[in-house]
Amino acid sequence: MSSDPWGRVDETGTVYVRTAEGEKVVGSWQAGSPEEALAYFERKYEGLVVEIGLLEKRVRTTDLSAKDAQAAIEHIRQQVDEHHAVGDLAALSARLDKLTETVESRREERKAQKAKQADEARAAKEALVTEAEELAQSEQWRAAGERLRALVDTWKGLPRLDRKSDDELWHRFSHARSAFSKRRKAHFAALDAQREEARKTKEKLVAEAEALSNSTDWGATAARYRELMADWKAAGRAQREHEDELWNRFRGAQDVFFAARGEVFAERDAEQTENLKLKEELAAEAEKLVPVTELKAARAAFRSINERWEAIGHVPRDARPKVEGRMHAVERAIQEAEEAEWRRTNPEARARAAGLTGQLQDAVDKLQKQIDTARAAGNDAKADKLAKELEGRQALLDQALKGLQEFGG
Repeated sequence: MSSDPWGRVDETGTVYVRTAEGEKVVGSWQAGSPEEALAYFERKYEGLVVEIGLLEKRVRTTDLSAKDAQAAIEHIRQQVDEHHAVGDLAALSARLDKLTETVESRREERKAQKAKQADEARAAKEALVTEAEELAQSEQWRAAGERLRALVDTWKGLPRLDRKSDDELWHRFSHARSAFSKRRKAHFAALDAQREEARKTKEKLVAEAEALSNSTDWGATAARYRELMADWKAAGRAQREHEDELWNRFRGAQDVFFAARGEVFAERDAEQTENLKLKEELAAEAEKLVPVTELKAARAAFRSINERWEAIGHVPRDARPKVEGRMHAVERAIQEAEEAEWRRTNPEARARAAGLTGQLQDAVDKLQKQIDTARAAGNDAKADKLAKELEGRQALLDQALKGLQEFGG
């Protein structure tokens, strides 16, 4: 009979393994010595040890599912429980029990993780739905449309929820996208209608602009083109394929008109510049008449200059006030000389001036006598009062005498 700490072989070749509950029959061995029998069943034990070790490693380092791990554990446990090996079977059972606990713990962790992922996925999808419903009211058509497409891609990357929750959220999400698409379609349909109306309006504006392009009624036509431009801006944009072509025709018609007007105005400007030069020469000739010494000659000379002035055409608008002002200044100087001559030679005015002077002279003489009498009588107060009155009358007399001198008196 042969034995070791974990098993023995009796005389009949029966192999036993020792357990806490006593010896258990492992099997029968008839092919060799008892030592070989024990060695064989010990190797089977070592095989179980290796198998359990590999399973522990798989559980620890791979994503082996709890279901597959538990099935592998049960397969090994069955071999341990059937006592087909010689060794510390209780230790193997303890390792399997611990491994079962680990698998169960992993199962709970994965369950919790899965629940957490589901909650996160739900929250993420609810956030996508909320944003999509907000975007459904936007009028930023391009940006909102691009963002909604990005939200669809994000949705596809999220885990599915339970069917009911997932379907409800997707229904809201899809409804928001449809609402936005419907509003955008209506907007662009209205925009197309507006642009078609703008195209028709601009066709009419172009037709009128082209009809006016050969007009020579420069002022009225230029004003009408300004009105047409205002109408063009108010009409809004036509479709892109028509807008540029219409604008080129509209602008081209204006260019024809304004180019022709520009040529005419350029000729007119050259003529007016020459006219200005001639009028400046006449103004300089007229200014030599001032100060007026010989009124009759000055008047005749100015009349001649003015006749030549009137024969000259227009000058540039911005230069007109200055050159005309020079002529007006000479004209005023001659008029003032005429007025002075008239006052000097007017008999009635001369008589009035002489009469006034005589009256003032009499008043002055009278006051002087009164002053002399008062002082002779020793009445200085009265004399001083009369002297102040005399000062005022003397001033008026001096002024009247000066006026009389202007008449040559």
